[in-house]
Amino acid sequence: MTRVNALLLVAVMCSALYLVRTQYESRRLYTELDRAKAQAQRLENEYDRLDIERGAQATPLRVEKLAQEQLNMRTISPAITQYAAPGNAPLESAAATVQKEQP
Repeated sequence: MTRVNALLLVAVMCSALYLVRTQYESRRLYTELDRAKAQAQRLENEYDRLDIERGAQATPLRVEKLAQEQLNMRTISPAITQYAAPGNAPLESAAATVQKEQP
């Protein structure tokens, strides 16, 4: 009878230790999940902020301003347009052809 009692005592102790370990692991995983959710929210907020910033950086007015200031580009006009002739055709005839086609 004492063997049965001792065996039951060992089984109850093992079961209790396993329950404590399982609860501890559950709490640890829940804390880790909460941290991961918080980090995901921070990353989503940062992505939204960067997306708005990217949209502000790519406005046509800003692109034109940077092209003029940093690349020394200027808006197109017929006076500064250069035409490339296809094949061996002279440049003057290619320019004349393009000017005739324009209304």
